[in-house]
Amino acid sequence: MTIRETLEAREREYLSPYAAKAADSRGREREEEPCEFRTCFQRDRDRVVHCKSFRRLKHKTQVFLSPEGDHFRTRLTHTLEVSQIARSIARALNLNEDLAEAIALAHDLGHTPFGHAGERALAKVVEGGFRHYEQSVRVADKLEKDGAGLNLSWEVRDGVLNHTTGQWPATLEGCIVRHADRIAYIHHDMDDAIRAGVLKESDIPHAIRAELGESRGERLDTLVTDIIRNSGEKLAFSAAKQEAFDELYKFMFQALYVNPTVKSDEAKADKLLITLFDHFRADPNRLPAEAQVVAWQEGVERAVADHIASMTDNYAVQLYEELFIPRSWHVK
Repeated sequence: MTIRETLEAREREYLSPYAAKAADSRGREREEEPCEFRTCFQRDRDRVVHCKSFRRLKHKTQVFLSPEGDHFRTRLTHTLEVSQIARSIARALNLNEDLAEAIALAHDLGHTPFGHAGERALAKVVEGGFRHYEQSVRVADKLEKDGAGLNLSWEVRDGVLNHTTGQWPATLEGCIVRHADRIAYIHHDMDDAIRAGVLKESDIPHAIRAELGESRGERLDTLVTDIIRNSGEKLAFSAAKQEAFDELYKFMFQALYVNPTVKSDEAKADKLLITLFDHFRADPNRLPAEAQVVAWQEGVERAVADHIASMTDNYAVQLYEELFIPRSWHVK
């Protein structure tokens, strides 16, 4: 037996009957020779970590646009926190930790610059709207590796596509990532808001703190522990913890996600991205070569959306300044 076959046999012997087994994967869109040393899900994880879209997440906004300070989250640190929570839950439930990790690491590959403000901006100008989870699958399927894509397994793609809304993923590992994503962003966004002086720990309603814990760490531990203890064939919180978590989300929505202080620059980000979108749509020859290929195959609007979504915050601002802000005249 190869090392991969040994790992697959070990999964069959030790993982929960509810776990997705690598040997039973529904496969890839393009068939490949299996790796000698890694299962298909381990191989997917490695492909995601080494792709360019994953590296660009370090310069994409989570909530606070261009924050000053080294400790505010970016889209990359969010992704790593989701991965850590998902792996902890999968391990405790004896589910497939490799699959949960691969989905978590890939779930935001298609996210726009400026976080959800950028997503909303593109949704205004792209026919049919723009959704980052669909773009994440598109990045993995088509845009990475100069158009060849990462050719990820069906289970990973399903988990990425369904990680945030609509129908639930087909695997429990995908469902874990959907829960882990929400657990992670609510708690680290709160931590960033406290660091920024927008919130104080004491602002969180007493009933929520009494049920979930008095600190961010306690609340994270409570929710992860609760979902582990209450899950089996299905993934679920207990009724009391689910109600408290829903109330925490409502509190965060009002206190942070629609907070005018935090969102004051979102209108600028909106205008910046729409202006860039219109600029490239008006003259597709300005697009980079790989995007021009997409324009020829799938239409200009699709190619421009791909190009804008791939940008980091810093690159989008720099490009806007180069194109639309007058430069000072320097006498040589």
